[in-house]
Amino acid sequence: MPDNYSRIFLLSHMRAFTSLAGHILGSHPQINGYYEMHLSYDAPQALDQQLEQYLENDELKADSRYLFDKLLHNDYTLQLDSLDLTEVKLLLSLREPEQSIKSIINLFAQKDNDELYASPLEAANYYIDRIKTLADFSQNTNHSYYYFDAEMLPGRPDTLLPTMTRWLDLDSPLSDSYTIFSQTGEDRKGDSSKHIHSGKINRAKNDYSTITVPDERLQLARQVYRDYRQLIVDGATDAVMINPATY
Repeated sequence: MPDNYSRIFLLSHMRAFTSLAGHILGSHPQINGYYEMHLSYDAPQALDQQLEQYLENDELKADSRYLFDKLLHNDYTLQLDSLDLTEVKLLLSLREPEQSIKSIINLFAQKDNDELYASPLEAANYYIDRIKTLADFSQNTNHSYYYFDAEMLPGRPDTLLPTMTRWLDLDSPLSDSYTIFSQTGEDRKGDSSKHIHSGKINRAKNDYSTITVPDERLQLARQVYRDYRQLIVDGATDAVMINPATY
């Protein structure tokens, strides 16, 4: 099957509402894809692999334009200059550190295996390293990108979604409700909680008051977020943020 699709890539980190973002994007009639494919995009063959992987469980929409994927880990790289793409839309997004790190710990503590990120120290280290990598990408890419604070999605979708619609040059608006797909809630495909099955934005805040992050790592994470977020925002072609950032 010829691959005539443009690409949308969301670069972010775990527990930054990226499953929600993917489902909202993937529910649009012009966009295929909604979950994390765990691919590195470092050669044109990766685009073929992306399409093949998507078609294993889902069908391409008639008259659709885009294939979507999100990259949340430093293990997976996006080397746009190595891809044979005529059009790509980049989205970068960060969530503030404390809730992100505690949400990571909470998620992995519920798994049966001895999960690395159930450790507060390792969860904080992942967050710090990932923010630095995203900032480095933003400083070295030759491609324009759109930045948004992740909290905007559940908190202020009425502000975020119209600007994202314009950035992606979509024919119709993105909606704050979404489709439940074949891989929704599956392990390693994104959010596995019950909330993702609701088909709409969940505005309730989770209580992580029983989870403690070492103060030294949390303070470092806050500093990294403030400093590197500003670098990412400064390099963005367009940005939508919670103002002011107080984290």
